Amino acid sequence: MIHSTSSSDRTARTDAVSLVPQKPVVRGPGADSFSAANSTALRAALQTQPEVRPEVVARGKELAADPSYPSNDILRKVGEALLNSPDLTEDES
Repeated sequence: MIHSTSSSDRTARTDAVSLVPQKPVVRGPGADSFSAANSTALRAALQTQPEVRPEVVARGKELAADPSYPSNDILRKVGEALLNSPDLTEDES
């Protein structure tokens, strides 16, 4: 969408996605806390969810039966990502 106030001599900027994990945010003392009420609410919400979601199982079965899934393009991208990832077994830290 082009706004009337947009400059026509500029190209749209696309923000790159970083593949490097971000450092965790360090918060002050007491920022992380445990609340029994939150735990109870989370357990209650979890209890309302079905243990098995039949529609997800059916979709998985469809994909497993599809000989063209995943596509060659996806397999190539995953392969490239694996080849370009650091070998963590060589990390001496």
